Amino acid sequence: MKDRLNTWGAEKRAFVFLIDFECQQPEAWLVDECSEEFKYNFQGISNHVYQKNTCGVELKKFPISLEEYAIKFDQVKQYLNYGDSFLINLTCSTPIELNLTHQDIFQNVNSKYAVWYKNHFVSFSPETFIQIKNQTIYSFPMKGTIDANIPGAKDIILRDDKEQAEHATIVDLIRNDLSRVSHDVKVNRYRYYEEVQTQYGIIGQVSSEISGTLSDDFNAHIGDIIFSLLPAGSVSGAPKNKTVQAIQKVENQDREYYTGVAGYFDGTTLDSCVLIRYIDNDNNFKSGGGITFQSDVMKEYQEMIDKIYVPIY
Repeated sequence: MKDRLNTWGAEKRAFVFLIDFECQQPEAWLVDECSEEFKYNFQGISNHVYQKNTCGVELKKFPISLEEYAIKFDQVKQYLNYGDSFLINLTCSTPIELNLTHQDIFQNVNSKYAVWYKNHFVSFSPETFIQIKNQTIYSFPMKGTIDANIPGAKDIILRDDKEQAEHATIVDLIRNDLSRVSHDVKVNRYRYYEEVQTQYGIIGQVSSEISGTLSDDFNAHIGDIIFSLLPAGSVSGAPKNKTVQAIQKVENQDREYYTGVAGYFDGTTLDSCVLIRYIDNDNNFKSGGGITFQSDVMKEYQEMIDKIYVPIY
């Protein structure tokens, strides 16, 4: 598929793409030939005419027990102790009951990005994968979440030693990733705090902004650029290869499109997201977080549960 994207990029033809975590089921369509089974909204760029309606969300969660989670957590800690990784993103699948269809969610969700793929998933992601503007490539790794209703939440998460170490690891990884496809790579903003509204309240999130300068003919290599940066560092870990191997053993199933990427390229500019905040076709909500030496099992378990929400309000 890389060659096809490179050709479309060289011809400056607009296309959309969808790539799974394992890069085994990539899809891409020219914008004017996009499948009716794939709907998207990349910060306002959409192939769907919205007809929003007022609908309340009734969501029930059935997460694995703390004891079950702790088994996976301890396996991750073993890989960290072996020195195979500094940070491993551990994710879980939580069955949910929901009063809305995936199409309802796509139609009404309040998020930076929304993607619906018929008979596969709906995702309402707050996280950018990469953007390209004016020959500059940007990445905005998101690492660190907290209940923003906690008094002093912003200061708490920004001062937390574990969160600082985890974020620094991912920023370093993304800097290295961008250096593979661009030059003059730099961190423009480090660990800035944002808030996202959910039906349960407000979640605080910490991100950074990293950028690099692309070559004059980058559009002719757009497929190579995209695939060179996969999987996204924020949802895998560091170093990538060893960490992905550990993830496969601990999670013991393919993530498929969950934590993959989707995006839109118009020939010169690109916007794309990491497919998190994700519900599969069997109504399993996928969520997780980064594990380091300093991680606490109870906090990580609760973070995995707290990320299960649908932002319709």
